[in-house]
Amino acid sequence: MTLFRTGCAIVALIAATPALAQTPTDADLAALVRAQAAEIAALKTRLDRLEGAATVAQADPARAVDPAAPQVATAAPAPATPATQVAQSGQSRRTEPFAPQLAPPGPADRDVGRAIAARDNPSGLTTEWGAGLPVFHSADGVYTFKPRGRILTDVSSSFGSKYDGRNITTTGMRALRLGLEGGVGTHFFYQFESDFSENEVDVVTAFVGWRERIRPGLDWDVRAGHLFNDRSFEGSTGSDSTPFLERTTVATAIIPQRGFYGIGVMPRLFWKTGHASVTLTGDRIDGVQNVGDSRTVLARAHWNPIKTDTGVLHLGAWGFDESLSSVATTLTRNTVIGGRFNGALRVGSGTLTGGTGTTGYGIEVGGYRGPLWVMGEAGRRNARLDAGRPDFVSKAWSLSGGFFLTGDLPPYNPRLGSFGQPQVLKPTFDGGVGAIELTARYENLDYTSLLTGGEGWAATLGVNWYLNSFTRFQVNAIRWNTDNRAGAFTGDDSGQTLSARVGVTF
Repeated sequence: MTLFRTGCAIVALIAATPALAQTPTDADLAALVRAQAAEIAALKTRLDRLEGAATVAQADPARAVDPAAPQVATAAPAPATPATQVAQSGQSRRTEPFAPQLAPPGPADRDVGRAIAARDNPSGLTTEWGAGLPVFHSADGVYTFKPRGRILTDVSSSFGSKYDGRNITTTGMRALRLGLEGGVGTHFFYQFESDFSENEVDVVTAFVGWRERIRPGLDWDVRAGHLFNDRSFEGSTGSDSTPFLERTTVATAIIPQRGFYGIGVMPRLFWKTGHASVTLTGDRIDGVQNVGDSRTVLARAHWNPIKTDTGVLHLGAWGFDESLSSVATTLTRNTVIGGRFNGALRVGSGTLTGGTGTTGYGIEVGGYRGPLWVMGEAGRRNARLDAGRPDFVSKAWSLSGGFFLTGDLPPYNPRLGSFGQPQVLKPTFDGGVGAIELTARYENLDYTSLLTGGEGWAATLGVNWYLNSFTRFQVNAIRWNTDNRAGAFTGDDSGQTLSARVGVTF
């Protein structure tokens, strides 16, 4: 039967020779390849039937079938196309979008495809589909470009407060962000994002950078532009990656006066078990331009003394010092305690002016083992005041944990010492259940070093359902308590907040 197959193939090639002796166009050549492929496929099917019939006849003469007789059509399994192969392997898909796709893919097809692609796509531009959006690559691999963004939509309802003004239901966009990132060669990279949430347009991350490898396992980079703080565990985690709808009180209260961003420069050093960074910045990108900027120096380091495929021990420390400009002297704080979108539900310091600078520091201890993770954080900030007044001291701490019911590993990023996007074992879009995580947190905030300062705590239970690595649903049930000494909602007060989010990162 093998000899018969070989003879048929030779006959097919001889039959094709007159057509190939001419000078065909690309379209003719592609059509010819498709026609030959179809003929060979049909011939192979008939040979398979002949071979199958012969085998059946040898095993059981009574079941022999005449292959020339009409056959009842039966469903055959679909051939494995490149798309299905990629889906089965779980790898990202790279395509040549401007080159005609010839089928079925064989050696001759690939040669013709390359020739036509070289003519129709001289740039050699390719795309690689990853988390929601494609990454564009130049033919030589020098240039890369990727759109990026996030959409986080929240709804929140509070009840149980003795103040009717706190028992409200609100909605909001935690983030509506669009941007881009890319690189040139192996060293230069850049990123830019703008946020359109809460009826404002803000430039958030915007920088250029350079990276180098010192030796295997040791490298560094430096970034310059509008930079996101590297400060505390959840303070260094993006809003689309936090395990709860809002960051801890350590991340939101023990912070420079300028907030989460500032324009400046940040060199970073990475080794196999940790990283360290130093940041020097001025004001935010929308700061006042007719006076000198505030100056902030911030440093953070984390270390993983234990690091395996299924477990990590995380240790971290950070600190900052800030010298305030002449227009940044107001140090009044109103920090969320039971959800971002209830503006009445905050711990306040009361009105405070005459600040000259701030100094803050904190520690991080935690890690994970299999699907279980735990993280504790604590921090303190001293705000310096003029006229010989004592410092305004802010203190906060939190203890958080989570467990993946579906056995997925926590999305810990050992390079940055923060949370990232999860690697879902069984995405729902592939027929799985996704990843289901249960979370719990207790956090405390204390502004009582001021006569007008308040304090508060919150306990949160949550569930996160990750449909895949970039789509999630989150629900948080929060029991909160505040004791403010100033503002509209003074005295001891407690209640509950139920919040939910749908989020997509791309």
